[in-house]
Order: sequence, then C-alpha cells, then structure tokens
Amino acid sequence: LSCGINTHTAPMMMSSVTASRRALSGMIARQAGVFGVMRGFSVASSDWEDEPVRPEAFQSSSFLDSGSRRIFSADHDAFRESCRAFFSEFVVPFHAEWESQGHVSRELWLRAGEMGLLGVNCPEQYGGLGLDILYSAIVWEEQMYAKGSPSGPGFSLHSDIAMPYLVHLGTEEQKNKYLPPLCRGEQILAIAMTEPGAGSDLAGIRTQATKVDGGYILNGSKTYITNGFMSDLVIVVAKTAPEKKAHGISLFLVDAAAPGFSKGAPLKKMGLKAQDTCELFFDDVFLPDDAVLGSVNHGFYHLMDELPQERLQIGAECQARAEAAYEEARKYVHERTAFGAPLADKQVVRHKLAEMKTAVAVNRAFVDNCLVLHNEGRLDKYTASMAKLSGTELAWKICDEAVQLHGGAGYMLEYSVSRSLADARVPRIYGGANEIMKELISRGCAIKD
Repeated sequence: LSCGINTHTAPMMMSSVTASRRALSGMIARQAGVFGVMRGFSVASSDWEDEPVRPEAFQSSSFLDSGSRRIFSADHDAFRESCRAFFSEFVVPFHAEWESQGHVSRELWLRAGEMGLLGVNCPEQYGGLGLDILYSAIVWEEQMYAKGSPSGPGFSLHSDIAMPYLVHLGTEEQKNKYLPPLCRGEQILAIAMTEPGAGSDLAGIRTQATKVDGGYILNGSKTYITNGFMSDLVIVVAKTAPEKKAHGISLFLVDAAAPGFSKGAPLKKMGLKAQDTCELFFDDVFLPDDAVLGSVNHGFYHLMDELPQERLQIGAECQARAEAAYEEARKYVHERTAFGAPLADKQVVRHKLAEMKTAVAVNRAFVDNCLVLHNEGRLDKYTASMAKLSGTELAWKICDEAVQLHGGAGYMLEYSVSRSLADARVPRIYGGANEIMKELISRGCAIKD
C-alpha cells in the first residue's frame, strides 16, 4: 500500500476499524441516554453510579494505562483502545519517513476518517460522531502515548481547532458542503492566522480582503500554518475594514484550488518534523460573498470564542506528552545499569523521578478538571490560558529531565525523548505565546471593587 502498511495485517486492522466504527454508534446511543445533551454533561451524573471505581492515572501502574481516571467510562476506554491500535499500526511504523518528507500521507487521513478519528465532536448530521470533548481528548492523548509521541498527524488542529469554526459559524450550505468530506478525511482543513509580522498580535495582520461586486479580493500571506501544505480548505483571517483594526477582521473559507492561492514548500523546523507546516500566499484571490464565515468584521470576536478550546487542546496534548516522556525515563533508569546496579537504585535518580511524577500528577488533575469544565460549557478564557501555560511548561520541563536521565543516549534521535524535547519547544509559542497567556491570566487576578 502507498502509505507502507503491511498488507497482511491491514485487512485485519481494517475489519477492526469497521467494527470500531459500528461500536461507536452504540456508544453514541448509550451516551445520549446517560448524558442527554453533550454540552450539559457532568461527571457527577447519577447514571455513573454503576461504573466501577476507577483509579486516577497517578495511582495506576503507568500514566498511560487505559481504564483509569474518573472522568472516563468503559465506552471511552473502548474508543481509547481503538485509537491506540490505530496509531500503533498506521502511524508509528512510518513516522520516520514522514519526518524526512515533512508531512504525512493522504492515505493516513483517509484511514483516520474511516476509523472515526476526525470530527469526533462534530454533529452526526454533518458526518461526525457527535461525541463529547472527552472522546476528542482521547485522540489527542493517544497520539502522544504512541511510541515516540508522533507529532506528524495534524488531526487535532483539523478536527478540534479549525472545524469548530465551521460547526458554530457556518451556514447550513457551508456545513453540508464542507464538514462531511472533512470528517471522512477526504479534505484537510487549516486555519491561517499568523503572518510574518503578526503572531500573537492578531490586530496587526496585514492580509486584506477588499469588497468588490459579488465578493472580495484577498491579498496577503500567512506563515507557520499547520496542515497548510496538504490543505484543501483554509479558514483565512483577513482585514475587511483596516481602519477599525481588531474590529475590522473577518474570516473566509478559501479553497486550495482558488486561482491566485499558492503554497510554499514544507518548512524545515527544529521539531515537529513530520507535521505539515508551510507559508500561504494570496494574490488577487476572488472570494464570493458566501465564502465569508460568520459575520463580516466580527472575526476577532469569533476567534476569541474558539481560542479557549484551542488552548485547552494544546495544554492537554502537552500533558500527555509529559506523561509519555516520564514513562520512557522511568523505564530507562530501571533498565540501564551504572556502577553495577540499575540507575533507579541511585537516590538522586529516584528523587528526580519522584519530582517528575508529582509535577505530572498535579497538572493531570488540573487538566482533567478543565476537560470537565469544557464539557459543561464552563471553561473560561482565564482557565484555558492556565491549561495552556501549565501544560506546555510541564512538557518542556519533563522532556528536558527525561533527556538528562537518559544521559548521552537522550541526545540521540533514536531515543524518543530526544525528539520529544524538540517537539515540546514550540507549543510554548503557538496558540498564543506563554508570555501572552500570563498577561491574560493576570487580568483575572485583579481585585474588582
């Protein structure tokens, strides 16, 4: 097969995929009965009383164990096992090849769609699974829990950062046209905010959409766009009333085949080497009036509405990366011998593991609370910013300490902690730099009269 999948195991795996997709229909039906409206879900629901007591991740034999954490149920566990099998079978064996070429294969996206890993939170009527955000979080986590914490697939940005704009702002025509192929993996979605001269400062963007008869003319460029090179559809942030600054920004749906739209080659990065990232260029691209997503000149407010989920996703994914790095380090120091005994026999090593586990456990409790708050519609921008800040800083710290515990081996790319450290650097920048997160959080610290 073109994505390098073993032809002997693929039929078996795909039958499992089909069965998993069918099983998800049962999960949806059961969840509808237990939780009612997904956004009103509460872990305090009496319907959970029949669930056996679940250990927390830090009480389990490994942070990566399925069947732990009280926020999940047996149905979540079944979905997790399917995700775990998918990443192990279809991602891990080919990730080194994708790192060399700078992006994953189209076949992977199609298989992810067949498996039900795309648009997990998207309503069923538009081709998604209509499940709660906890199922989406399982996809984020399992990608990081897979061997080497493979960063290549841009599923989370596609499904949980960009797609919600269409779900919440799109017209029925837009949703029916775009969401089903996005959920099937037939089309890949990106969102283009960042520019060469404007990162966290969205008001500083220069890409402009000028009103003309029947639509708009788009000019400008974007950079560091995840899923950009392979994208079929891009949500572009552009100014429609430059004199209004942040209050004159709009969102547009731009087809990759539109005349005047071009892409740069995948960018060479310090980390996330298999993740598709590139520059986008717009040279007199005509966009019809129905390409506007949401309300004209309300783009800034639309972005502010969706950014809490983006920041939660980044924080939760980094939490999972930290857990995986901790487990790799723990395994290594128990296997590696020095001075005639395992490294784990040394007090300084044991104490470092104790510090790492405590830090990971504390933030896991916070992130899980944030996931529940988001499911209940109660995640505010300050809390989401804290999740992003704490999760990304934790991943950087734990990955660095995991490399240190590996010694010289930790600097070798054959060890996953080396790649994880490089990959853990940029989440402290994207989604709003952590310095911006601190400023946002500080606004919630003010004492009001």
